[in-house]
Amino acid sequence: MQAFKTLHSTAVPLPIEEVDTDQIIPARFLKATTREGFGDNLFRDWRYDEKGQPRAGFVLNNPVYQGKILLAGRNFGCGSSREHAAWALYDYGFRVVVSSFFADIFRANALNNGLLPVQVSEEVLHECFSAVEADPAARFVADLANQRFKIDATGRAVSFDIDPYKKHCLLEGLDDLDYLLSIQNDILRYEQQRAAVAL
Repeated sequence: MQAFKTLHSTAVPLPIEEVDTDQIIPARFLKATTREGFGDNLFRDWRYDEKGQPRAGFVLNNPVYQGKILLAGRNFGCGSSREHAAWALYDYGFRVVVSSFFADIFRANALNNGLLPVQVSEEVLHECFSAVEADPAARFVADLANQRFKIDATGRAVSFDIDPYKKHCLLEGLDDLDYLLSIQNDILRYEQQRAAVAL
């Protein structure tokens, strides 16, 4: 997993509420066992018509909007618990998703896969959408170490919450197994001390 420090990027606006995991990555594309290639089918039914042609009105098909940040409506990632939703967003190129509310399981899956969910107030989210509407090249800053999210155009900066363990893993580029391997000497020491006490 890539380490996440600070991201400066433009953003892609998706001001739709209640986006569930089946809309993020439809169930028919869950047959693969590796994480690669899921980005091709991110928001598949919104991006393409029945003939596989790009839908002109969908934001990911509009070259005006680019960036590694997805601005999403409230309750993003609701529905089923599929981890593939986080895989698809990450594989497409997103590293941050900003919303005013995330489904708990989606938040956990995102953090486990190198994707930073930044939860902000409805007011701040509206300000983000307005900044991109005024200028598609508007930039944002996600500073994980300081847990700050900034709208460059307005100078507005807000804090966001994150589990301390998941923060550490993201900063170091570790998944759960990598983390356990990184502290294996501490684990061995602890087990040896327990064994000595038992004697």
